Amino acid sequence: MQTTSSTRGFVDRDNTAETPGERASLVLGMHRFGEITHQVCRVSENPPPMAWYVAFAVSIGLVGLLGVAVTYLVFTGVGVWGLNNPVMWAFDITNFVFWVGIGHAGTLISAILFLFRQKWRTGINRFAEAMTIFAVICAGLFPGIHVGRVWFAYWLFPIPNQMEMWPQFRSPLLWDVFAVSTYFTVSLVFWYVGLIPDLATMRDRATGKVQQIAYGFFSLGWRGSMRHWHRYEVAYLLLAALATPLVLSVHSVVSFDFAVSQLPGWHTTIFPPYFVAGAIFSGFAMVVTLAVPARELFGLKDLITLRHLDNMNKIILVTGCMVGYAYSMEFFIAWYSGAMYEKFAFVNRAFGQYWWAYWIMVSCNVITPQLFWFKRIRTSIPIMFVLSLFVNVGMWFERFVIIVTSLANDFLPTSWHDFVPTWVDIATMFGAFGLFGTLFLLFCRYLPMIAIAEVKATMPEADPHHGHAHEGAHAGSHDHSHGHGMGAAGLRPAFRDPEAPTH
Repeated sequence: MQTTSSTRGFVDRDNTAETPGERASLVLGMHRFGEITHQVCRVSENPPPMAWYVAFAVSIGLVGLLGVAVTYLVFTGVGVWGLNNPVMWAFDITNFVFWVGIGHAGTLISAILFLFRQKWRTGINRFAEAMTIFAVICAGLFPGIHVGRVWFAYWLFPIPNQMEMWPQFRSPLLWDVFAVSTYFTVSLVFWYVGLIPDLATMRDRATGKVQQIAYGFFSLGWRGSMRHWHRYEVAYLLLAALATPLVLSVHSVVSFDFAVSQLPGWHTTIFPPYFVAGAIFSGFAMVVTLAVPARELFGLKDLITLRHLDNMNKIILVTGCMVGYAYSMEFFIAWYSGAMYEKFAFVNRAFGQYWWAYWIMVSCNVITPQLFWFKRIRTSIPIMFVLSLFVNVGMWFERFVIIVTSLANDFLPTSWHDFVPTWVDIATMFGAFGLFGTLFLLFCRYLPMIAIAEVKATMPEADPHHGHAHEGAHAGSHDHSHGHGMGAAGLRPAFRDPEAPTH
């Protein structure tokens, strides 16, 4: 299917067909490096579409709602939530675990797939990494406010204080502080290091003084020299290797919040791998949820292709099967253990007062992903978008079911109590989504959504033996978004398009 330059990026073209002995192209309709640079940079250089302003206004409104809810909580106390005895955790920890899980896909796509040399990651890794940063920021909000007296939140950290009170180092809540803060720090540095070459490209194309100063400051004087690329590739490889175990460790530690307790429904050794699989599951679903409208609004269909979406849907299918297996094993363990409290906890999940939440969870997380066995559904934009939303809803309900159903019906029937969320619970939950949306929309507006340098490395022109590369060498000067040689990041020589603007 041929398209003109005016329609490029706005028409879906199927590149998912497998041809034996031939690798499908990950970039469609573009044959020169300058075209990719222009396609990605124009998103930030041109005014955004009206839909961006509408989405930003909605997100800012939800952030305002979050501010009202948190302010009311701080001045009044956690009694404004629907908590009771025995349900002392509910929406607060549900949202915390949900957002930590959302942050898994970005580092997985960037680090693990990079180490395995999966080049299809290059079209989606940049905004997936950004999603990780913003999701962990949203997650970090909840440990601070759920302690009730937020001005004592620093007690969570092992620092000296005036009362000589020290955290309990055997508490998984303290382990959370170390795990999540380490994950956030490494993910932030990893994301920023990957941005540096593209920020230099944005700097060189900027026409305004403020943009030139801002992009110039954060590009750290990048000039694309051989030494710059060598240091960049070594740093990127080391950070990828450092981030890989964090993908597995951080949600395992979060699962210890429940697994190390004695409460039926929580006290199970399957939680660490189960939580990691669920985090990857929900994280990839969120990437699809964000990628589908982003590529549509900003005309990036030639860079975020159906092959990228198809591969992500396959991962959603695999991890969805893992989550379904974990659900079944939980029931098997409860039956095989012979512990009547454990058995009651799981029967109560499925048929107790919160049966509706359990079956929403199963429907969205187990049944819905099975549709991705069919290629027609994996490559259908509207269907995959709806299914990804279902997965996000299901994973939120999974955390709700694990926490609330296990607490509401504990050992003594005389102490049973149902949880009913208040307006503050609901406002805080939607406000966190508003905060996430605001940060993501600002990222789309002012930073390159796609890793320009890494996408170029997947093109035939990046091959030093390719004819176009040699022709380009005589045609123009070096592009600052690329350099010499091929190191850890697999980057080849690249040259500036003569028609691309220079400064």
